[in-house]
Amino acid sequence: MKLLAISGSAREASTNTALLNAIKGRVPLGAELSVFNQLNTLPVFSPDFEGEKTPQVAHEFIDQVALADGIIISSPEYIRAIPGGLKNAIDWMVSRYEVVGKPIALVHASHRGDDMLASLRLVLGTVSEHFQEDNFLRIPLIGKTPEEVEAFIQTSNYEADISKFLADFMARIEEIKQK
Repeated sequence: MKLLAISGSAREASTNTALLNAIKGRVPLGAELSVFNQLNTLPVFSPDFEGEKTPQVAHEFIDQVALADGIIISSPEYIRAIPGGLKNAIDWMVSRYEVVGKPIALVHASHRGDDMLASLRLVLGTVSEHFQEDNFLRIPLIGKTPEEVEAFIQTSNYEADISKFLADFMARIEEIKQK
């Protein structure tokens, strides 16, 4: 099973990216998770750049989406909203068919950000009929470096939460595939 994790942060030392990398290291056998953390490389979406005019970097991103059996998104909140880079990536995805019906779940690296999460849930519920609103993982990591994120997860009870999140997500993906 192929999973794509998208970090909604363009920050190099992002806790959201660090969380996705920690999850990547805990994916069960038989699954593969790749982390996309380069939202800053995607050009601003415009319908004028679809089809033959689609930039190569956007094609490469969409190809990753197409190959994934499911998508996990982790994003910070910027001014109580979805970061522009993540919204832009969603615009690139939804302008095509690859994400339609794709299983999507959220993880969150903060104890706050509920306004952004509500907005993101609304957007993702519109983008995919298989958005898994109920399968949600939140780990409070604000202020931690990527190295501290890994250490925190190892010394806390969150490893079991990550395992359950992944097992539930993968089971739902399998259910969807069977239909």
